[in-house]
Amino acid sequence: MDKKLGRPRSEKTKTDILTASYDLLIENGFGAVTVEKIAERAEVSKATIYKWWTNKADVVMDGFLNATKVKLPIPNTGSTIDDMFIQVNNFVKFLMSREGNVITEIIAEGQFDPKLADVYRKAYFKPRRSISKQILERGISRRELREDLDIELTIDLIWGPVFYRLLITGEKLDDTFVTKLINYVLEGIKLNAQMS
Repeated sequence: MDKKLGRPRSEKTKTDILTASYDLLIENGFGAVTVEKIAERAEVSKATIYKWWTNKADVVMDGFLNATKVKLPIPNTGSTIDDMFIQVNNFVKFLMSREGNVITEIIAEGQFDPKLADVYRKAYFKPRRSISKQILERGISRRELREDLDIELTIDLIWGPVFYRLLITGEKLDDTFVTKLINYVLEGIKLNAQMS
């Protein structure tokens, strides 16, 4: 049998599984999703799911990433401050949606499920951190930021307050907050460079 003939069906099956896992996640939250329910919704066997994914966390995160990837573009305006504002503000707006609320649920579940925590760190947060790193590296190459900038610490300074408000205080996350945050961090870095 020609393997090429089986490929489109295989891709459609994968897409059906990812769609089913995402829909169930949005409808019921991570805790209520099971491989059995995904299989039932996608009209496939559990064995088919386990052929491509090792566990529930893998398939659910893949479904989530597949559905949301286009919503967080990488900005490149020519200005580090503008690019960081766009990245953080887009993410904050996303967090305020039902889809974004799922991130909070997944982080909470990850406190009790190390496999899930590992998956969301590698598949979701590390790529977003990488985007921030690209933005800051461009800022250094354009001489907007100091050459000896501690990029990893700067990323923590920017994203830490977002997740502190999201997960701890519940305080408002909006354009005003993001503008002040980005300006405080990046202007603070510039001031620090002038003093040293």
